[in-house]
Amino acid sequence: MKKRKRSLFKLLGIALLFVFLTGILVFFYFVRDLPRPEVFTEAQLNLSTKIYDRDGKVILSNIYGEEKRTYVKLPDISENIVHAVIATEDADFYNHIGIDFNGILRAIKLGITNFSLDVPGGSTLTQQLIRSTFLTTEKKIERKVKEIVLSLELDRKYSKDQILEWYLNQVPFGVNIYGIEEASQTYFQKSAKDLSIEESAVLASMIQAPSYYSPYGRNIEDLLKRKDYVLERMAITGYISEEERDELKEIEITFSSRPKTLAVHFVNYVKKQIEELYGPTFLETKGLKIYTTLNWDLQQEAEETIKESVANNIIRFGAYNSSLIAIDHQTGEILSMVGSADPWGESFPEGCDPATNCKFVPDFNVATLGERQPGSSFKPIVYAEAFVKGYTDQTIVVDEYTSFGIWGGKEYAPQNYDGRFRGPVTLRNALAQSLNIPAVKVLNDFAGLNDSIALAKKMGITTLTQPASFYGLSLVLGGGDVRLIDMVSVYSVFANGGYRIEPSSILKIEDANGNIIYENKNTPRKVLEKNVCEMITDILSDNDARAPIFGYYSNLRFDNYKVFVKTGTTQNNVDGWTIGCTDKTCVGVWSGNNDNTSMVGGVGESASGPAWRKIIEKSVELVN
Repeated sequence: MKKRKRSLFKLLGIALLFVFLTGILVFFYFVRDLPRPEVFTEAQLNLSTKIYDRDGKVILSNIYGEEKRTYVKLPDISENIVHAVIATEDADFYNHIGIDFNGILRAIKLGITNFSLDVPGGSTLTQQLIRSTFLTTEKKIERKVKEIVLSLELDRKYSKDQILEWYLNQVPFGVNIYGIEEASQTYFQKSAKDLSIEESAVLASMIQAPSYYSPYGRNIEDLLKRKDYVLERMAITGYISEEERDELKEIEITFSSRPKTLAVHFVNYVKKQIEELYGPTFLETKGLKIYTTLNWDLQQEAEETIKESVANNIIRFGAYNSSLIAIDHQTGEILSMVGSADPWGESFPEGCDPATNCKFVPDFNVATLGERQPGSSFKPIVYAEAFVKGYTDQTIVVDEYTSFGIWGGKEYAPQNYDGRFRGPVTLRNALAQSLNIPAVKVLNDFAGLNDSIALAKKMGITTLTQPASFYGLSLVLGGGDVRLIDMVSVYSVFANGGYRIEPSSILKIEDANGNIIYENKNTPRKVLEKNVCEMITDILSDNDARAPIFGYYSNLRFDNYKVFVKTGTTQNNVDGWTIGCTDKTCVGVWSGNNDNTSMVGGVGESASGPAWRKIIEKSVELVN
């Protein structure tokens, strides 16, 4: 019996030794190639996602321009935020050795109960710092072991105050907002050393989910509820009294205005593209560098030009808004985007409903989201389809009173802009002078409604989703809603000799180590014959052919280089368009009112032409 017991103890000892050795091997396997906490420096904290212009010189999405995170020492940080963070995130911070064994055991127990590694609790401030600096957020045992080892080492190597200082300068408080000083300046326009208790409670609340609890987002009520929770924790841990807690809960929190992102409509467009590629949380990954297609010099000129143009249009035409797109048609890269005359302005008239009756809506990007009727700027698409079918610029149509039968329940007999008839005219003169009756005849007799719509879609129009009968023959006069970005893309096809290139806003994305994780590789696609494009561009740059309507010295005339251009005015002067291209750039400008209120006497060339010409001329100077 004793011999059997000795054998049993011997086997048990061997088993325990085996488990011990296996544990050591697994441990060393997990911690192989770990980074060294002793080289932890402030430089490692200067990592935040930035959105740049095409040259990488201007940070578009950071209110503080080219400055990096503002690093502040612990003595320059208010005790209020220190207390709020410790009370909420790690109440035993100054007592543990970098990890909280009780917290880990609670997390393990909860994980076993829920059959998941993705459980809350168990992470000290030290662990959070290690995780965000050296490790990924994947829910694996290997990562957790590494996190624990590095946390123990960091706590052994450095003082608690030093670790806390690093943490407060590292923690994110929103997209591109890292560290307590930048958060304090952004949300309260004050230094971190001046934060009040209630403001500190707000910022401590955001640490758990910075995007969800953003003061500028939709969950402000949840943020304020969590602020009250933080105040409860501060009372429980003894940093404030219960009386102070109750008083502080009643104080109204005032946030500073949302930071003015540069080129805001363009930046939002870029963010949307990134979210479509990688998901909604991709931008929160620290250290990314997003190089966009934006030409900052051209963008500045465009913003100022549109603002000046609208100020003039309000007086002359009662048109309160305008937008602009400039594209490098050889690459499809968006060089400039102005979504409204003033994205930081106020809706007009005061008290209006932006969805229904505002003449001006500041935050709505008309350039990419607005669906407006293009007027005569749509005509070149239909003429192009006629040329595809073998007609030429010398083909004759008769400009005379014509009834095209019943469309939409009533007789359709369009009129020319000036109410006159010119008799037999060539397609060159008809298009150059933007005559309406010949254009409808070209659609009806030469191009065909279905084929014209099909070509428009191939060239980049995305909004013609109704059956052809819905639009009818008025399509050629702008009877179908389009977007400015699509129309500029269509004109880019003419400029490219028939090649369609999808508009793009991002050149490349780099991770924190400089590795390229995305690079724009737009592939041109042939959608139209070169000879057709050459015929269209030649007509639209023929000043002599357009002069009888537009005059010899209009905004459309260029003597030193070739520019082809078309204007558009919709029924009742609701929309005014000017779109045209040089050998490198296509620019489109829309003017009007958000609520479709008519302009007073405005036409496309008058309302949008001056701004368009100024940016076309600037693009010749700035775009290589």
